[in-house]
Amino acid sequence: MVLRLEYRRYSLPFRRLVRTSRGNWATREGLIIRVERPDGTHGFGEAAPVPGFGEESVDACEAACRSLGPTIGEGASAGLPQGLATLRHALASAIPGHPGRAQHASLAVAALLPSGRSAVEEGPVKADAGFRVFKWKVGVGAADDEQAILDDLIGALPSGSRIRLDANGAWNRRAAERWLDLAADRPVEFVEQPVDARGKGAEDLLLGLAGDFPVRIALDESLVNDGDVDRWLGLGWPGYYVIKPSLLGDAGATVEKLSKAAADVVFSSALETAVGAQAALRLAFAWKGKLSALGFGVWPLFNEPTFDGPAAAPFIRAEDVERMDPQLLWNALD
Repeated sequence: MVLRLEYRRYSLPFRRLVRTSRGNWATREGLIIRVERPDGTHGFGEAAPVPGFGEESVDACEAACRSLGPTIGEGASAGLPQGLATLRHALASAIPGHPGRAQHASLAVAALLPSGRSAVEEGPVKADAGFRVFKWKVGVGAADDEQAILDDLIGALPSGSRIRLDANGAWNRRAAERWLDLAADRPVEFVEQPVDARGKGAEDLLLGLAGDFPVRIALDESLVNDGDVDRWLGLGWPGYYVIKPSLLGDAGATVEKLSKAAADVVFSSALETAVGAQAALRLAFAWKGKLSALGFGVWPLFNEPTFDGPAAAPFIRAEDVERMDPQLLWNALD
C-alpha cells in the first residue's frame, strides 16, 4: 500500500523552565508526522528526540523525512537507521496498528515537582488535588541543601505519600551511596538513574548499588534504545525500568519483552506533545497486569494548551486518552 507522508516541525516553549542536573531546558522541538492511506483515513506520530538522551537530533529526523519523499510504504519505519528511533516510532504510530485493547479503566499518575525548594510549596498543592506519588528532580543543587529540602517536602505531604527521586545520572558512587542510605529511612519509592549511564563501569556500579541498599533503583538514561532494555533484562536487573515509549524505535516489541519478563515498569513522558503522549499512553493502558503510577503528571507543559495532553490529575482514564485529538494539534502547526 502506498501512503502519503507529511510532516511539520515544531518549537514550543515550556510554560516553566525544566531544570535538571544536565542543565536548563526551555524549548521542546520535534516533528509531527501525518500518514494518509488511499481511502483517506490517516494517523499521526511524533518524532521528538530528547537532547542528550542518545545521539538522535530533530535535524536528522527532518532530513530523513525529506529523503523518504511524499509517499512511503507500510514498512517505511523498518528501513530507517536504528539511530533514528523516535522517527521510526513516529511512523509506526501513524501507520495502522493499535497496541491492543485497554486492560485498565484508569491508571494512577505521579506528579512532577519542580527542582529545588519550590517543590515544598507545590507538593501540598498537588496533594490537595489528590496526588499521592511525586517525582522530584535532584542533583541540581548542593546535596546538603537538597537533602534538607527532601525532609521539608516529606513533612509537607500527607501521610502515605511516596516520592521518586530522579538524579538524571548526576552522582558519583559516593554521593549515590549517601543518598540511597538516607532514602532508606524515608518514603522514597525509588531513586531514578543515580549515576551516569555513560560512565566507565556504569552497569556494574548500578547492579552493585541495587544489591547493597534496600531502596530500589530505576533505570532511565540507561535505556536509550530498545537494545539497552534487552541488555538489562539479560543482566537480570532487579529494579524498575522507566520506559519512555516515544524514544524507542520498536516500543511495542520492547514493552512485550518487559511484560513477558514480569518486569517492574514505569511508563513515562518524554515531555512530548499530545501526539506522542497518546501513543505512549495507549501502550501503558494495553499493559497486562499491575503498573506503578505513570510518569505523566507533567501537564500543563506548554504555553499553548493545544499541544498538551490531558490535564494533570492523580488518575488518567483510558477514555481520556482516546479523546485526545491529534488533528487539532496538526492544524495549529499549519
